[in-house]
Amino acid sequence: MKSDRFTDAQIMGLIRQAEGGVPVPDLYREHGISNATFYRWRAKYGGMDASMISQMKALEEENRRLKRMYADLSMQTDILKEALEKKMKRPAQRRELATQAVAHHGVSIALACRIFGISETCFRYCPRLAAENDRIADLLVGLTQAHRRWGFGLCSLYLRNVQGQVWNHKQVYRIYRELELNLRIKPRKRLIREKPEKLSVPALPNKVWSMDFMADRLLDGRAFRLLNILDDFNREGLAIEVDFSLPACRVVRCLEQVMEWRGRPEAIRMDNGPEYVSHTLVAWAEKKGITLIYTQPGNPQQNAYIERYNRTVRQEWLEQHLFESIQDVQEVATQWLWTYNNDRPNMGNGGFTPAQKLKVAA
Repeated sequence: MKSDRFTDAQIMGLIRQAEGGVPVPDLYREHGISNATFYRWRAKYGGMDASMISQMKALEEENRRLKRMYADLSMQTDILKEALEKKMKRPAQRRELATQAVAHHGVSIALACRIFGISETCFRYCPRLAAENDRIADLLVGLTQAHRRWGFGLCSLYLRNVQGQVWNHKQVYRIYRELELNLRIKPRKRLIREKPEKLSVPALPNKVWSMDFMADRLLDGRAFRLLNILDDFNREGLAIEVDFSLPACRVVRCLEQVMEWRGRPEAIRMDNGPEYVSHTLVAWAEKKGITLIYTQPGNPQQNAYIERYNRTVRQEWLEQHLFESIQDVQEVATQWLWTYNNDRPNMGNGGFTPAQKLKVAA
């Protein structure tokens, strides 16, 4: 018989028989045990009773259990130390780390799932990747590299409305998140103000234009100005004039150039800057039959379309470059203006570009 088939009472009975004078070889033959087994029992259990043997075995079993628990905890600690260098936010990332733990550390699937807080169903899940996922990823990476200030909204609208792709926006957003292309949004403390009245949207092109100035500096510190002209109907950028000085005569000349290919507007909305209230511009507008709409001082929201356009100009290209000359500024402005009118979706147009809205109106 194997030694583990002897109970504590049987082992104690054999030891007592030997102590009572029964020859040890007779015990070997009778119970089928070896000489080494008997003397090992006597060395280990001699002087004990059955209850003490049971307690000792229980302590040994508890000791083995604690050692196994300590080994598991040590392994979990080592695995987690390696995983702390990686992100574990999404289930897919935790599933990948659990798979690596099973493959490299030899832990069981159940232990790996407990370490990383996922179910075994999640561990064994095999996602069915669509064939176009790689293409979507390449397009998103290309868009964000070409337009660093475009977030998911503009990228999704560009793919759907400009390129004509019919991918589900949730699928595109999932890939966008996996690529970690999210823009960092800096929170701002905004003052609580009364909500201004919304500007009315003209029903047709050339009903109302908006104008405003912006300012910046070249690399050598010289200041320059930009004159932005916008059609309120489809938020189309009509012109960006750049120079060190833009007096009223330059404003008139720029408007004349735009009117040669765009047509005459019925009204132009602007603030009360000296170039706009000058006799030169007022006389030109009366001659052309154009109404000049001036906003109230300190109320830029009354010209909200051009103010929003100015922010886009500054974020998407003006603060992205260091310019050495006026020619560099004008070249970048011209290239960006074409992109803005033909490729960049505009939320004010329902996600369509200014060129698309103008084409529908025509």
